[in-house]
Amino acid sequence: MVIAGLSRLGEAFLDLLYPRLCAACGIHQPIREAALCIRCQLELPRTDYHHFAENPITRRLMGRFPLQSATAMFYFVKDTPIQQLLHRIKYLGQKEAAEALGRQYGRELIELEPYRDIDLVIPVPLHPSREHQRGYNQSAWLARGLADGLGRPVDERALSRTRKTETQTHKSRQERLFNTEGAFRVRDFRRVVGKHVLLVDDVMTTGATLEACALPLLQVDGVQLSIVTLAIAQD
Repeated sequence: MVIAGLSRLGEAFLDLLYPRLCAACGIHQPIREAALCIRCQLELPRTDYHHFAENPITRRLMGRFPLQSATAMFYFVKDTPIQQLLHRIKYLGQKEAAEALGRQYGRELIELEPYRDIDLVIPVPLHPSREHQRGYNQSAWLARGLADGLGRPVDERALSRTRKTETQTHKSRQERLFNTEGAFRVRDFRRVVGKHVLLVDDVMTTGATLEACALPLLQVDGVQLSIVTLAIAQD
């Protein structure tokens, strides 16, 4: 108890010297373990897709592979705090923000029927060289938070990249599909057989990366698939 108290006191002292700032606006302080300040919590554009069985994500992926449910926490809007949030998470080391947001969203999703029977949370993997360069996989941190909020295990090694792909930025939908075709494989079928898998990525644009991950997973007997992303780019 004494050690825990001293630890909290030390954390409070560090917060005074180096205050944590909101991962979106970078100005205000978030409360407790949250990633966002109260203002950004209220103002960032939430999708609320998780309340609807059919939504823009399910429609975008319709006919491409079987899907149980899909949602995104935020709309991606250029030149706004949501873009700053994703940039900080992806490139500036604020991986804990992804975990905190995932945990928050997982606690919301577990209240809804489509997400209660999730068995396993799997992040979209980075190529090892890219993960080494960046130091972490932002989707894996998001997946850890979601798994914690849902009370489910996360498996960061269930999927692997078979090759390094070019950046998807500025590519057309067809180019994205070609770029990611066959880029992922299931490491060990026994890890996912018969399970309802929640596939996690940071941003969805055309869905090409998610599709490339979904197809090998769905080749495993009994796998059902749902998808969560932190944000979705609007058409």
